Amino acid sequence: MAAPKSKYASLNKDGITKLQELEKELGKIVIAYENESVYADLNQDQLRRMQELERELGVILIAYKPGL
Repeated sequence: MAAPKSKYASLNKDGITKLQELEKELGKIVIAYENESVYADLNQDQLRRMQELERELGVILIAYKPGL
């Protein structure tokens, strides 16, 4: 199963400020990552169908882009 490829996010000054504010609020270190998503983009009908099958089977389904 392929996993998303992550790297540190490139944030502008405003993004860095917001991240630092969140760190202060939480009292924790927060790291921003960017994903190169391997997950498929689903339309509403496709998503609804997957959610129906999840409920029916009692599992979590993940749709991946072809070829990854």
